[in-house]
Amino acid sequence: MISRLKDFLRFDIKEEKYKLSHDETFGMIADAKKPDKWVFSTCGYCGVGCGLYIGVKDGKAVYTKGNPKHFVNQGTLCPKGLSEHQMLNSPHRIQTPLIKQNGELKPVTWDEAFTKVSSEFKRIQKEHGHKAVAVIGTGQFLTEEFYTLGKFVQLGLRTNNYDGNTTLCMASAVMGYKQSLGSDGPTSSYEDFALADTIFLVGANIADNHPILTLHVNKNPKKKVIVIDPRASKTSQMADVYVPIKPRTDLALYNGLAYIVMEQGWEDEGYIKANTNGYKELRKHLQDYPPQEVANITGIDVKTLYELAREFVSSKSVITGWTMGVNQSFMGTDTVSAIINLHLLTGHIGREGTGPFSITGQCNAMGTRETGFTSSLPGYRNFGDEEALIEYAKIVNVPEEIIPRERGYKYAEIIDAIDRGEIKALWITATNPLVSFVNQDKLRKTLTKLDLLVVQDAFLGDTAQIADVVFAAATWGEKEGVYTNSERRCNKANKAVEPIGEAKSDFDIILEFSKYFEGVNEMLFPNWSQPRDAFEEWKKVSKGQLCDYSGMSYELIEELGGIQWPCNEQFPKGSKRLYTKDIPFRTADKKAKLVCVEWHPMAEPVSPEFPVILNTGRTVEQWHTRTKTRDIAILDNLAPEAWVDISPKDAAKLKVKSGDRMSLSSPRGRVDDVIVRVTSSVREGTVFVPFHFNEQLVNTLTNESFCPKSGEPNFKQTAIQLHSQEVPEGLTLEEEHSSGAIAHHKVVYEGVGYKEKEVHLQQ
Repeated sequence: MISRLKDFLRFDIKEEKYKLSHDETFGMIADAKKPDKWVFSTCGYCGVGCGLYIGVKDGKAVYTKGNPKHFVNQGTLCPKGLSEHQMLNSPHRIQTPLIKQNGELKPVTWDEAFTKVSSEFKRIQKEHGHKAVAVIGTGQFLTEEFYTLGKFVQLGLRTNNYDGNTTLCMASAVMGYKQSLGSDGPTSSYEDFALADTIFLVGANIADNHPILTLHVNKNPKKKVIVIDPRASKTSQMADVYVPIKPRTDLALYNGLAYIVMEQGWEDEGYIKANTNGYKELRKHLQDYPPQEVANITGIDVKTLYELAREFVSSKSVITGWTMGVNQSFMGTDTVSAIINLHLLTGHIGREGTGPFSITGQCNAMGTRETGFTSSLPGYRNFGDEEALIEYAKIVNVPEEIIPRERGYKYAEIIDAIDRGEIKALWITATNPLVSFVNQDKLRKTLTKLDLLVVQDAFLGDTAQIADVVFAAATWGEKEGVYTNSERRCNKANKAVEPIGEAKSDFDIILEFSKYFEGVNEMLFPNWSQPRDAFEEWKKVSKGQLCDYSGMSYELIEELGGIQWPCNEQFPKGSKRLYTKDIPFRTADKKAKLVCVEWHPMAEPVSPEFPVILNTGRTVEQWHTRTKTRDIAILDNLAPEAWVDISPKDAAKLKVKSGDRMSLSSPRGRVDDVIVRVTSSVREGTVFVPFHFNEQLVNTLTNESFCPKSGEPNFKQTAIQLHSQEVPEGLTLEEEHSSGAIAHHKVVYEGVGYKEKEVHLQQ
């Protein structure tokens, strides 16, 4: 009554709640959450690598603010970054180790968890061999943790069946760089977006998935932005030219552009002769890709093809950025090489504003590529290179015979080996395949065949819930180390608060777990106690390699706001670009290779039964499988569930409108109750669904098609059927507005289901 009376009389009863006062770092800030201190750090979501500060009050993280002096983001953050501190106290945090007892996960001590897993690993390896234990990693660890985990798995557990979550997003870029340039490693810098005359973005919706990069694009007053994408995404709306290519024909497009460049004599002959091999072979190969044939394949008319090729050669500086639209393909590796071919033919590489530039998905996908023993030995040393193996063994003082001579199974091959009964134990770290992997029905059946499933995570996600043992991990803000972003910039992430409950950093978990295997800790981690120990060894391991960290220190990284490798005596503050006159290609003769690559029709073509192409991807409001973002109110309100983008023509055929609900099916399964968004952003015969949501688990539908070179799944093109249901009378409609992201109507069922009759889309 008193409160209402004060409101009526206009007394300011909320003055204390909203009172502002001066903060030395960020100016005026709310008293209620005014931090006791600000901790310098780096965002732990995507691969952009934004600098930020974590505000800590009474031992808890209460704010995340962009670092105004950081080159990458200059004080700005996306919605996920701004609310990042909120994930630390998620109700789904795992606060103690867990062991499944009578079908339920029960809290146990660390000793009990380590004892059970180590005993089972030893039993399984004794009975079935070392390779019967496999590990699937992440792109979310700190670099020190990646190096420590890879070393322990490969040299301690002696299994090379170890791969990472980055195989689901960046592996094709890795292998494309290697087969064309001799080594993994993005060639360019964010600065090049601001310096380029022309920016090609291919299968890259940076406005949604890497929004801070648009700041670098928009700093460029002279730019011409060309977006090539089957979907008219948010990024296409910022383009000067939008090219709506047919799905999965980008390799044919780049072969066709290379054909035109050669046909017209537009290539840079001097650069080609001095820096490449394979020109004659490529010229002959490209005779199968004349403009009219490429137009038929891609849906891009011949005139536009010539205009795109002319744009590429007439500009002084051209950069091509790509993300999952290129990588997540059964032709992913070769598509990357086709893009690189065009840059090599025109000399658009190794200079300001130029280069083929893969934009990384996760905060430290680069760190695992550099250090993690998955697609190579640490420091981009190739498996099978005996000289490199001996060099590494000498640096870290381990016997040469324990270092693997060949790569083990890739991610999907690990799953198949479990299905065959070859792999008996699986250790999954900080990733959630029960949402992110393809063909979910098969995956779930396969995982039941394991003798032991161990999940190491900070959040009780879908995969952790089915585990036999769970290691409770700390997360971003609770531990220290470095991340490397898409432009090879090594950034410092600092510990702001103590890990929740009994959780431990991933570094500490691996270090302590290694002590349960006789002699392993002493051999691999002598006198190690903190991440800095791993970092110092990594500097020695990387010295002289392309990814050279030897000139870095934690202190210098913070002082400079990140350092781009290679960083050494030659480049004491790092290097902005690769393959300049001072950094040759990483091949035997120091020349890049022009690679002959072949386009193929879609792995799973449409048919009368499944006449629609499903494209999957991300949205700015959510992160991967939502283990981090599902409990953050502002993000969940913006995008609370999956939706299906459908063209107006297909919507008319199905008699559906925005706000209705429909089902999607493929030969592998069916997903029901997906809200409809009718939009011209997708072409007729195609739909788009974000993959983040376990309630509408779109990877139930996706096919098992993988790039043979990288092992990356073809998430982007799956042949499906759409089903609209007739809603019976007597149902009510409840309006749910989701903060402008998806305004929709949700059907509320009152004891009645849909009618059996469905309307299917016909080809």
